[in-house]
Amino acid sequence: MTRLTIMALRGFRKPFATGENILDLPKPPPSNVGAEALDLVHQAAELFRSIEDRARATETRAEAAERAQLEIINAAERKLRQASRALDEAQKRIEVQQKQLEAIEFRAQAAEAEAREARQTLALVEDAIRRRLLLAVEPADNRSSAVA
Repeated sequence: MTRLTIMALRGFRKPFATGENILDLPKPPPSNVGAEALDLVHQAAELFRSIEDRARATETRAEAAERAQLEIINAAERKLRQASRALDEAQKRIEVQQKQLEAIEFRAQAAEAEAREARQTLALVEDAIRRRLLLAVEPADNRSSAVA
């Protein structure tokens, strides 16, 4: 017995042949294969042009973004240089003011020393004046006691 006979006895359908249309759909009418191939080539070319256009647009946007970033970097560098110059100038002014403050402090110390010397001299002069006055007053007291 052949395999087909055994399958038929068991209730199975016969296997499909490789050239059969499994779903029993009507086969499409033969077409112009060359025209379809040319149409596919045109579709592929259009798709490729579309991809190229998107790539060019992306490249243009990337270049514009790069130019904008360079402008931002240049502006930041200019501001940094300006800030650096301002900082240098401020440091120089601070140094000048510190030197002026040191000179003022030195003059204040010298003035304080002069004031101390002046107070000491004044104290000596006052002391000398007191002694003279006391000496001048003592002989007059002696004379008045002698006259009395």
